[in-house]
Amino acid sequence: MFWNGAISFAMARVVFDNVSKVFQGSRQEEIHAVKNASLTVEGGELLVLVGPSGCGKSTMLRLLAGLEEISGGTIWIDGQLVNQVPPKDRDIAMVFQNYALYPHMTVYENMAFGLKLRKFPKAEIEQRVEEAAELLGLTPCLHRLPNALSGGQRQRVAVGRAIVRKPKVFLFDEPLSNLDAKMRVQMRLEIAKLHTRLNSTMIYVTHDQAEAMTLGDRIAVMKEGLILQVADPLALYHHPANLFVAGFIGSPPMNFFEGVIAHHGNQICFDGRNLPGGNQGPRFRLTVADPIAPKLKDRLGKPVVLGLRPEDIADQSGLEGADRANVVEAKIEVVEPMGSETFLYLTAGTYSFVARVQANARPEVNQVVPLKFDLRQAHFFDPDTEKALD
Repeated sequence: MFWNGAISFAMARVVFDNVSKVFQGSRQEEIHAVKNASLTVEGGELLVLVGPSGCGKSTMLRLLAGLEEISGGTIWIDGQLVNQVPPKDRDIAMVFQNYALYPHMTVYENMAFGLKLRKFPKAEIEQRVEEAAELLGLTPCLHRLPNALSGGQRQRVAVGRAIVRKPKVFLFDEPLSNLDAKMRVQMRLEIAKLHTRLNSTMIYVTHDQAEAMTLGDRIAVMKEGLILQVADPLALYHHPANLFVAGFIGSPPMNFFEGVIAHHGNQICFDGRNLPGGNQGPRFRLTVADPIAPKLKDRLGKPVVLGLRPEDIADQSGLEGADRANVVEAKIEVVEPMGSETFLYLTAGTYSFVARVQANARPEVNQVVPLKFDLRQAHFFDPDTEKALD
């Protein structure tokens, strides 16, 4: 059955203004879970909070939901300051990692339970549950118990329980973590479609950067309680603000090479440090292309970190007459065929890095291959501040 669009939602704007959360440790030490976080989620936007475990992303959701007390700053939902508003009055709905379904209740009863507690009329409860079930493909399952459902169906019931409330904001706290890889991809698509259909405000927490890239209108990358960068997925991928974002977003992650910027003739070059001491062993020298080169003139003689994505390192084997500029010979440590492409894990001097090559390539372990480094796609970072230089 096709969804007829009967469910409608308000598009609430959410604002975190200089929000902090401090916990007391077992020795009464202060643990700063969120540090002066400022973030605006526009009405109707799906914003993803992403970062490693313990970075504060789930705490941000719990502060918004009112499940944790704010240590500093303010939170606004649809123009209303909610710091002192009880969780039940914030008009949000939260979907957790562990489904939290009542095992003795049917799918219908699970989805209707919150509305019954709020004493909605029976006819309206039926209408909302039936509309949500149709939207989520759960109509045939309404009279089943949770133990008769697959993991994906149980997660859809948890989402449906949130939908029937018609909240101002949906919060998703790593909802796909308990699913297998294939089901995760399927449910990721379902959530993306759901957001398009409902056009509601959603905040989604995950540690999986693939989920973040495919779901988010924008992504906020967090580390140790700090929001490091907020941007749309492609902007994060192509213009990371710092080393952490560059290494976290992308699979396989960006390669990093330590070295210095040097002048050779009339060219700006990256001089790599292949061995301890920097000047021993074979040279790892790459010419920096325009328009990046002029931006690095004030870094001459100074250390930098070169970042290059695996797809910007190309296999030059068998290419007769190929341009030999910025070609590095490297030894293959591991070959990882992925079907549509192949990943090569390589070493050159003391550097280890990954190249993404065509699927029809047939390299062998321990083989030495020439690789073309495309420095038109390079990123440079200050090793002290870790901020992007380009």
